[in-house]
This record gives sequence, C-alpha cells and structure tokens, in this order.
Amino acid sequence: MNIKKHILPIIVIAQFFCTSLWFAGNGVITDLVSVYQLDTAALGNLTAAVQFGFIVGTLLFALFTITDRFSPSKVFFVCALLGSLFNLGLIWEQNNLNTLLFFRFLTGFFLAGIYPVGMKIATDYYEKGLGKSLSFLVGALVLGTALPHLLKATSSVFLWKPVLYTTSTLAFIGGFLVFLLIPNGPFRKKASKLDISICFKIFKNNKFRQAAFGYFGHMWELYAFWTFVPVFLKIYSNLHKNTDFNSSLIAFFIIGIGSLACVLGGFISEKLGLKRTAFLSLLFSGFCCLLLPFAFMSKNEYFFITFLLFWGMVVIADSPLFSTLVAKNTVSENKGTALTIVNSIGFFMTIISIQLINLLFKNYNSNYIFLFLAIGPIAGIFILKKKYEHKN
Repeated sequence: MNIKKHILPIIVIAQFFCTSLWFAGNGVITDLVSVYQLDTAALGNLTAAVQFGFIVGTLLFALFTITDRFSPSKVFFVCALLGSLFNLGLIWEQNNLNTLLFFRFLTGFFLAGIYPVGMKIATDYYEKGLGKSLSFLVGALVLGTALPHLLKATSSVFLWKPVLYTTSTLAFIGGFLVFLLIPNGPFRKKASKLDISICFKIFKNNKFRQAAFGYFGHMWELYAFWTFVPVFLKIYSNLHKNTDFNSSLIAFFIIGIGSLACVLGGFISEKLGLKRTAFLSLLFSGFCCLLLPFAFMSKNEYFFITFLLFWGMVVIADSPLFSTLVAKNTVSENKGTALTIVNSIGFFMTIISIQLINLLFKNYNSNYIFLFLAIGPIAGIFILKKKYEHKN
C-alpha cells in the first residue's frame, strides 16, 4: 500500500512540538523556585506531578479504549490544545506549590493523548518497518523533552516565561498539523464497543507480557535519569570548583542526543533484531548507572560530559523497540489500548524511581544513592535474557 510521504514527517514534527510540554517545568525550575519561593524538593515533585497526570490519563484512555474507538488524530488535537493551555498556567502570578503541581498534573494528563496516541497513529499507517517508524517518533519525544533546556540556555536569566509561551505555542501547532493533515490510517481497525476487560486480556499473551515488563524496567531508569541530569551537573560542579559550563545547554545535549540513538537503534534492530538490540541498550545503560558514582570523581570535565552523553544515548535507544514489540504482539483493534496501558504502568514506575531518588538525595549526602537507578535495567536484562533462553 502506498503511504503518502508526508505522513511520518508530520507525525514526528507534531510529536516533537507537543512533547516539549513534558519538561517545560524542569527547564525553568530555578526560576519557579525563585519566583514562587519553593524548596529544593520542588524539582522531583513537579516532575512527579506530570508523570502522575500522565498515568491517570493513560489509565483512563486505556480503560475506556479512547484511541481505538475514536479518531486518533482528533484525540491528539484536543489533548494538544488543552495541554498547551495548562502549561501556560505556570505563569499565573498567584501560583504556589499546590497550584503548580495541579497545572503540571493536568499537562501530564493531556500528554496521555499525545505520546501514545502518536504511536497509535503510526501503527495505523505502517505495518512493515514499524520499528524504524517508531524510532523516529520516540526520537521526536526525546528532542521535545530536551527543548526547554535549550530555550532556557539561550534566554536571559530573567526571561523564563517565553520558554512556556514557546512550548505551548509549539504544542498547539503540532496538534493542529495532525488534525489538518493526518486522516485515519489505512490499517486502523476501529474497536466496535467499550470493553474495559481488554486492559487485562492483553497481558495473557506471553510475548506481549514479556515485552511490557522489559519496558517497565527501562522506564524505571529513563525519566529519573532525565530528571536528575541537571543535578548530576551541579554535583560535579560542586566537587570540582574549577568547572565552568552552561548546565542548561549541556543538559539539552545529554537528553537530546537520545533522539539520534533512537533512530540508530531502529536501523540496528533491523540487523540484530528488536529484542537483542533492546537487551544491549539496557545492558549499557545499566553499566552507566553503576559507574556514575565513580564518574563524579573524574577531574576531567570532558570525560564526565562524554560519559553522560553516552548514557543519554543508551538510556532511550530501547524505548521504540519495546513499543514495537508491544504493538506487534497485539491485535490491530486493540493496539491503541495496549500501547496506552503499557505507557501508564511504565510511567507509574517513573514516579516510584524519581520519588525514591528524590527522597534519598534529600536525606543522604552520598552520590551512591544513584545506584538505585540500576534496578530497572537489571530487571529488564533478566526478563529479556529469559526470553532468549526460550528462543522464539
């Protein structure tokens, strides 16, 4: 079937624009702390609020099979519009921690209609080469996540509101592009009725279940790493007083380089296979978790930054591969729900890991607390290794 060439680029651009909402709060966190007089725990709490909103959103979207019963493009547009509006709530002058958490929660809630729905749209258009298509899509998510750090790095220290104006505008444009230019895909099979039990039935498939649990292990590490990248850089600067670098700009590159890794991972998986490539990515990122406390000791700042850049690549390269395995092991009419429920559980894992590290960081003055990030990759490696032993 001949798919119009503009479809994938439009989905990728829209995903990039809309997911810039995700870490918009993190990109201006120092300003939020100063303007609204927040404490140092705000970073973890604001990030967790987005994740919690996303979890609640994806859970409701999955239970009510929203993306399988309604046009994914329309769902994407509505959620992009509402997400962009609540993102702007951060600039309200009467904000306090509770209202900021509320606005970040709602932003996360409507991101549930953007990220997994974007993947659902891709599965409706691409059966062959789905892994490569999703690698571009997740790569766009990564760039969108990193964008607020770049905007902050290139703005005056006092100009934090334009970061929020920009990300909200981009999200609206992205949603409108999908609504205007992406009709329902040729491989879309509309679910005939509401069936809440689908969320449970899909886990009876062993291949689906193992792909999902591998994804959960990956998610334990991913968002905690992204959240604490600025913290890693600050810790290094405090340990090595002669260090002088633009933390926001470096954070952008550390997170953003993962977009390249996603694309490379998609191509590599065509040679090595989806599971083997995901296994190697988890293995390398697990090693990075274990080596971080020792990397802090290096007096060479370029070595430390290179280490984080490498980690930024391997920590995300397996994400589109797991999503592809999930989609391939689900019947067509349930793919939207499957992707959404797996995202929901995966992001629940991110709240636990972020809050755990945040709590330990607040109460213990030790860089070894970050070793807890390795729990996810180790669990994922065990699951995938077990899968290799029962070769399919």
